[in-house]
Amino acid sequence: MSAIISTSTNTTTNIVWFFACNVIDVPPNGGVCVKYDDVQIALFRFARRDAWYATQNMCPHRQQMALSRGMTGTHNGEPKVACPFHKKTFSLEDGRCLSDDQECSLTTYPVRVENEKVYIGIMQEA
Repeated sequence: MSAIISTSTNTTTNIVWFFACNVIDVPPNGGVCVKYDDVQIALFRFARRDAWYATQNMCPHRQQMALSRGMTGTHNGEPKVACPFHKKTFSLEDGRCLSDDQECSLTTYPVRVENEKVYIGIMQEA
């Protein structure tokens, strides 16, 4: 399953969708870690909003694979995750740091749900 996106620099990016898990595998208002090749991805389910988010699992601050176990919530209405070790918070929408340190951010991934199955999109140059 894939989609093709054209960018302004005349390069083409292909989104490859991979099956991550079933909806039931992710706790409501919680997260899990999913592995794609050698990449660990944190997948979050906001049940109250019926929304899904995916980011890198590695916290850029301390280089620890821990974000999938982080505390989720909102900051001014925006969904966020806080690292369980040092509590730095990151936007789940665009990955930017919401704490005092604006130099670190997260890679985010598109998520879609079809027939109770969760898919995460990985961008690859075509």
